[in-house]
Amino acid sequence: MSGKPEFENASVVVTGASAGVGRAVVREFAREGARIALLARGSEGLAATAREVRELGGSALTLPVDVADPEQVAAAADGAESELGPIRVWVNAAFTSVFAPFAELTPDEVRRVTEVCYLGYVHGTQAALARMRPRDEGAIVQVGSALAYRGTPLQSAYCAAKHAVQGMHDAVRSELLHDRSNVRVTMVQLPGVNTPQFSWVRSRLPRRAQPVPPIYMPEVAARAVRFAAAHPKRREYWVGGSTVATLIANRIAPGLLDRYLARTGYASQQTSESEDPFRPDNLWTPLDEARYGDFGAHGAFDEPAHPRSPQLWLSEHRTALAAAAAATTAAAVAVLRGRHSR
Repeated sequence: MSGKPEFENASVVVTGASAGVGRAVVREFAREGARIALLARGSEGLAATAREVRELGGSALTLPVDVADPEQVAAAADGAESELGPIRVWVNAAFTSVFAPFAELTPDEVRRVTEVCYLGYVHGTQAALARMRPRDEGAIVQVGSALAYRGTPLQSAYCAAKHAVQGMHDAVRSELLHDRSNVRVTMVQLPGVNTPQFSWVRSRLPRRAQPVPPIYMPEVAARAVRFAAAHPKRREYWVGGSTVATLIANRIAPGLLDRYLARTGYASQQTSESEDPFRPDNLWTPLDEARYGDFGAHGAFDEPAHPRSPQLWLSEHRTALAAAAAATTAAAVAVLRGRHSR
């Protein structure tokens, strides 16, 4: 990083800030000295996150919020602007899920996942737009997934919510373009990430849940979100080679991908360890309120997780690489023309 950090003293809001990808995103902005509003349910995780923000050079405002409640989200947005100044970046990263075959889900479970993973993004986006549009500036980053385009077995409620976020994102982006607004919305599609959520989400699987390999560190996701916030004109970013492969395969041969996931999707989302059917989960109540403390950003998969994504680097440098390729092509054409004329 050279010169003044991009987000020094900027007011940033992150939902799902107490753990996982949201926690890693907070750290990324804190290193640049941002003023960050931390939105999540659990007080222990929020307090630990706020301490990290201050240690890294940022300032933090903790706002206990269930993003499923639009009034709580709107009040948090008011609090963030009152304490930290006009919101420049809003990151929607709140998460919950239920691992189970579709036939074993209850209506309440599907509703809860939808309220957090889809409506929570709606509430955050509406709260951000209500404050950004009058100023005609700001960026909203939706933390998405390859599952926003491609459903996978055992995560039907979560996949449906991510599909809904994708549809909402596309529509809102088109509306802002129609209005010639300078407020930007972008989406970051993630691969499997090593977060603690796989240890606390509700699961009816016989073995412990895991991200679909290849697994990436949450810092990879956080760097992508930070880059997207700084360059929000692009409609979306794909992180990880597996995300690219999945989305391309789904466009070319979705039926074959159905069959592939039918064969591999169950085993790839479970470890060899047996699941405890009586393990508590955080679907309705945050576990850090029930003596479990702070979960941090990382899950139980540090060893196999990748700390870097070559594909993300290519995405970040796409403009420069395209310019270099164009210059190389132009030079080659000039050489060929010169030889032809001789």
